[in-house]
Amino acid sequence: MKAGEKYTDRELIDKILNNETAVFELIIRRNNSYLYRIGRMYRFSHEDTQDLIQETYIEAFIHLHQFENRSSFRTWISRIMLHQCYRKTQKWSSKHIMPLENNTKVSENLYNSETFAQVMNKELNSVIEKSLLAIPEDYRIAFTLREINGLSVQETAEAMEISEGNVKTRVSRAKAYLRKEIEKYYIKDEIFEFNLIYCDEIVNRVMRKIKEI
Repeated sequence: MKAGEKYTDRELIDKILNNETAVFELIIRRNNSYLYRIGRMYRFSHEDTQDLIQETYIEAFIHLHQFENRSSFRTWISRIMLHQCYRKTQKWSSKHIMPLENNTKVSENLYNSETFAQVMNKELNSVIEKSLLAIPEDYRIAFTLREINGLSVQETAEAMEISEGNVKTRVSRAKAYLRKEIEKYYIKDEIFEFNLIYCDEIVNRVMRKIKEI
């Protein structure tokens, strides 16, 4: 068992609220890949997504005492990330969001580990990313939360603030859009993977900010 895995989210939160601030690093490492996928599904660049993740963790840390365990912590922090993404799409002009055709360089950087290269080649990575980014946003976000990040229908509904029936409809339609392009290749844990080097960077950035609070 890896360090930190023996603690539940609730136990980690209680430790943090009892001034064990350093434990927040475990929260970050546990949720980085999930938040990263949400940012990329909004078509933000790798760098912008990292900024959004940082903002999300800071918001979560500041308001951690408000988490009441009514839903899972992952649902709660996913909702914060969704709100951050939504606000930025409303605030920024389209020039700050990477066009689909310019994602190639970032994709190559994201998939540069030898382990990942053994599983999927870069050409297929590009096909999967572009296929996902091409579908309507509402369907894309529902699909990411439910199928890639592994939230339940109820958790996805809570995160997106829609009904469970709406979640099922959106996910179903997303799959219909994606079927021809990626169904026979689809490996959910390896889409928009967040490499360890980026995880460490986010941990360091967030923990530095928390010390200033």
